[in-house]
Amino acid sequence: MSKTPEPTVSTATPATAAPAPALPPPPPVVAPSATAADPCAVNLAAPEIAKAVSELPRDPRSNQGWSSEPLAGNYNECAQLSAVIVKANTNADHPNTRAVLFHLGKFIPTGVPDTYGFNAIENSATTGDTIALKYSGGIEGLDSVVKFRWNGNGVELIGNTPG
Repeated sequence: MSKTPEPTVSTATPATAAPAPALPPPPPVVAPSATAADPCAVNLAAPEIAKAVSELPRDPRSNQGWSSEPLAGNYNECAQLSAVIVKANTNADHPNTRAVLFHLGKFIPTGVPDTYGFNAIENSATTGDTIALKYSGGIEGLDSVVKFRWNGNGVELIGNTPG
C-alpha cells in the first residue's frame, strides 16, 4: 500500500502589511548664540559702547556724565566709521547730546571734530567710511546734516547740508 500524502492545511496567519517606516525626526532647532552673532551687524548693546561712554569727559553744560544707552546709532565692528548718539545723564527737559565715533569697533577718543548736539543718524547719507549726523531742532525743514569721514588716518569733517 502506498501512502498518499494527505493535503496539509496551513495554520500560518495571513501576512499583514509592514508598518510604514517612521519619518526621521526633524533637525533640532538651534537657538542663535551670542558667539554666532554677525560682528558686522549693528549692535547698540556692544560692551565697547559703554566702555567708550565711561571715558568721555563730563557734559560741559550739566557737568554730568553720559548715559551709556544710545539714543541712536549704527555701531558695528566692521565699519571704517560708525557712531552712537548719547545724552547727558541728567533729568533736564532737553539734555545735551553728542555722537561717539568708532573705527572698526574701537572708540576714537581724540582727533574728532566737535560732535555735540547731534540727535540722530541720517542713514540715507551714511556709508561704511562716512557717518552723517543729524541735528533736528524740532522745527520742520530746519534740520541739518553733518558728514564725517574716516580718511585712513582719522576723522575729518566733509560736509554740512540742510536736512
